[in-house]
Amino acid sequence: MTVVVDASVAIKWFLPELHDDAALRLLRAEHRLVAPDLLFPEVGNVLWKRVRRREATASEAGAVLDALVAVPLEVHASQPMMPVAFEIACATGRTVYDSLYLALAVLRECPMVTADRKLHQALERGRFAHHLLWVTEVPHA
Repeated sequence: MTVVVDASVAIKWFLPELHDDAALRLLRAEHRLVAPDLLFPEVGNVLWKRVRRREATASEAGAVLDALVAVPLEVHASQPMMPVAFEIACATGRTVYDSLYLALAVLRECPMVTADRKLHQALERGRFAHHLLWVTEVPHA
């Protein structure tokens, strides 16, 4: 099964957080994982914040970034998806950043997996709900 993963899921592959077990199951399963290239700067920003708050060292954060690059992700350029992402953002009131993940799911005709509660709650009853999965709801491969 092909699934789009967002940064809220990817960060859980490396840091202990709520639902990290479900995120790790997704990583270990036989799913094809896809993401927009935006995933990397978003995860990098989360790590930068942790370094700034002294919750991690720059070296530890760098190791996470190295590990993320090694994950077998099918990465898609954001630029070609911008028209769809912008349309989704306008229709849902969500940011273009969030909408890029959903745009990829729409274009690939697959679900987007998130651990972002606010995003999930905002979209779970809308016209894109069938493209949305909460991180603990991903079927086993």
